[in-house]
Amino acid sequence: PEIDFIVRGEGEQTVVDLIKTIQNKGKFSDVRGISYRNNDAVVHTPPRPLIENLDTLPYPAYHLVEKHLKQYHFTMMAGRNTRYMILEGARGCNHHCSFCTQWNHWGSRWRTKSAKRIADEIEYLHNTYGGVFLWFADDHMRLGTRGKQLYEELRQKESNKDVMLFFQARIDDIATHPDLMAKLRNVGTYWILCGVETNSEEMLREYKKGIKTQDAYQAMNVLKQNDIFSQAMFVIGGRKDTHKSIERLRQYSTDLTPDIAIYTALTPFPGTIYYETAKKNGWIEDTNYSNYDMAHAIMPTETLTRKEVQEELWRCYRNFYGSLTRGITGVLSKNKLKRTMYQHMAGQFVLEKFRRLI
Repeated sequence: PEIDFIVRGEGEQTVVDLIKTIQNKGKFSDVRGISYRNNDAVVHTPPRPLIENLDTLPYPAYHLVEKHLKQYHFTMMAGRNTRYMILEGARGCNHHCSFCTQWNHWGSRWRTKSAKRIADEIEYLHNTYGGVFLWFADDHMRLGTRGKQLYEELRQKESNKDVMLFFQARIDDIATHPDLMAKLRNVGTYWILCGVETNSEEMLREYKKGIKTQDAYQAMNVLKQNDIFSQAMFVIGGRKDTHKSIERLRQYSTDLTPDIAIYTALTPFPGTIYYETAKKNGWIEDTNYSNYDMAHAIMPTETLTRKEVQEELWRCYRNFYGSLTRGITGVLSKNKLKRTMYQHMAGQFVLEKFRRLI
């Protein structure tokens, strides 16, 4: 009863249409892309077509939150004195990873704003609001096409000397475009997150990733050669996972030597291929969506209980971050972001030890 309307999908045009309809006392059934109650029934109007030209959208109304921007910083990633802001360059993805919701949510399409629009917004955020650490919200960077165009635009901007860009990229894209990575580093690319996922070719096929394990080694090397901070993502808890296979993944993640590693429990998000498969086969043991954060084990494997999957996840973190050598190397790193990250983690470790004494 607390919810009057739900806007489904892209909201920019739908919200405006809905507000005008309310103001003019029009028919809600004429507003595409909403759901609402009509007495005891729930009405779903037809979906609204996707916006074809994202450049037609105005910049977000940053001026409405300007007084709060000083509170936004990502201490662990860039320090407390570096203003952190998010921008969007594209929507959707043209790949079909079985555990990902995004390609399905956006109609299995990838749409991008023009490289000029993106570069202009970066300059605007920096010059107007002091944005320095800028996080691309894009699910897929598509280095081979848009990456080249973006470099050409950014190299003409003075702001590229001051900003630090963070984005997600596929490891095969990174591996096959080493020269482009060097160029992007020169115009402010400091941090890249990439989905390595697993050392098992069989599981990569199951996840429909379209990558090879060798791509990960090449990608990590390219990032290191260009002094770009590397964040590698890994998944455990696939149906074939065992104690031994997860131990091999831990060794693999160590051998790759990313600057940081994030380990996640395979999570059957509604709207994904994996959810439909897991639901059909009765694999889902936890239906409390507040636990669907990729840090809680939701399903067992063929040989591991859900509790054992959870324990293996923590073991992955202890193995990677429990290395004294890695910690010291990180704290003393010449790479500013890596140094900031590991100094923050070291500080948190000392603080936690102190708390246990009082």
